[in-house]
Amino acid sequence: MTVPKKPAKPRILIVTPEITYLPQGMGNMTQRMSAKAGGLADVSASLVSALFELGADVHVAMPNYRRMFQGDIFNLHEKELRKYHEVLPDTHIHLAEDRIFYYREQVYSNHSDESMRIALIFQREVINHIIPQVRPDLIHCNDWMTALIPGMARRRGIKSLFTVHNIHTRQVSLAQIEEAGIDAAEFWMNLYFCGLPENYYHARSGIPVDLLTSGIFAAHYINTVSPRFLWEIVEGWHNVVPDSVRAELRNKYFAGCSAGILNAPDVSYDPKTDDALVRNFTEKDVMAGKAANKAALQRELQLKEDPDAPIFFWPSRLDPVQKGPQLLTEILYQIVSDYWDRTLQVVVVANGPHQQWIEKIVAAFDLHERVSIVDFDERLSRLAYAASDFMLMPSLFEPCGLPQMTAPLYGSLPVVHSTGGLYDTVHPLDVAESTGNGFRFDYYGADGFRWAIDRAMEFHALPPDVREREIRRIMKESAREFSHKEVARRYIEIYEEMLERPLVEKESGEVIKAIAEGLAEVRKDA
Repeated sequence: MTVPKKPAKPRILIVTPEITYLPQGMGNMTQRMSAKAGGLADVSASLVSALFELGADVHVAMPNYRRMFQGDIFNLHEKELRKYHEVLPDTHIHLAEDRIFYYREQVYSNHSDESMRIALIFQREVINHIIPQVRPDLIHCNDWMTALIPGMARRRGIKSLFTVHNIHTRQVSLAQIEEAGIDAAEFWMNLYFCGLPENYYHARSGIPVDLLTSGIFAAHYINTVSPRFLWEIVEGWHNVVPDSVRAELRNKYFAGCSAGILNAPDVSYDPKTDDALVRNFTEKDVMAGKAANKAALQRELQLKEDPDAPIFFWPSRLDPVQKGPQLLTEILYQIVSDYWDRTLQVVVVANGPHQQWIEKIVAAFDLHERVSIVDFDERLSRLAYAASDFMLMPSLFEPCGLPQMTAPLYGSLPVVHSTGGLYDTVHPLDVAESTGNGFRFDYYGADGFRWAIDRAMEFHALPPDVREREIRRIMKESAREFSHKEVARRYIEIYEEMLERPLVEKESGEVIKAIAEGLAEVRKDA
């Protein structure tokens, strides 16, 4: 049998359980292949699009979510079905095939056992079928759902990058891995076990594999989704970080094999084109645009209609372990009361365990005209970004975060705790120097949060022309800084450093231009 020659250009395989869009030209029906649960889908889409537009040899491995891709595959015409199943010889999209993916309505399962089974089957298909077909020079994996692949890649001499989006990990036995169809005996020594195995049989019989730590341990290079969060883990912050994850991240950090790369908001978050707004706007007409959306939000939520009312918007899930809603409930009545004459309003568009406590405060003190809490709704959340003056995000820890980057695009200034991606992306506003983009507090507690809200209210009391000047500046700077173009550029730099050669023969200026053109196509398709 003749083994095909490796291509001259380095070949990149991006392994992801979710993606937002794929560029036309990569394969059949790319515009229907969208499966999103979070920021990973957006990053994957932007990275693939940028690489493809550059002319790089980029391939994608993902599950075949037939129902999500098609809406309802049974309603496709025969011609569409043939096109869907047709596989071109040079396709760059590789779908993991198994019935467990076909009829899903969401990417991840709410059941632990099913989540593990989905992750193992996906990796089985990638390891057994997709990697031998693609023969990549570098594999880019994401989170615990792909964490066995770096161990296999190291065994086969393929370089791998492992991105840690979240610090959640899972344990699974070697026997379970092999029963799923993965021949882990080939690379078991490249996995991280929860105890010290004497040999393969000892490991298989009763020492669990730690998945996220295995991905970090085996990968040639790792990145977190913010520089600050990586540093905080290395320095020993955050008790929620598993000891094994911390230890292996430290090893990569001190070996010079790690980086922090911020994510960016979905390209559809643009007040100029967002169809959830009652009036679209840019930085040039921001005050008029925000006034129209504020009035619409106040009417819909039955808040007191006041164009001068400062609105504080809470967009994140109400999770007291990470997101800090308990800080809000501790001071909610007091801030509304203290700023009653200025009609301070709070809008919460989110679900979570702490939802009931906000509702009880609103009911107990009859704050219905000043505080509104409703279940998460995508349209309403987007309208609130456009209508609000400030965005609240007092997270205890934050691997990256997206709301604090999304809000300034709409002229809503973030009020955040100084941690992780929030620290990296929100800089204290200095009106005199015309620098910064929000309000940050260092001490994690209700008093610290209240201090930052007071600073925001001081800004809101400034003359309208001063506020407009700063908001316009912040919107322009945010659109430039929080972009998928910048995210893609950083990943491409790491790829080239790992491969020790360029992905494409282009000058740096051409690379940036190509990335911008690729993401413009994504924006147009979105």
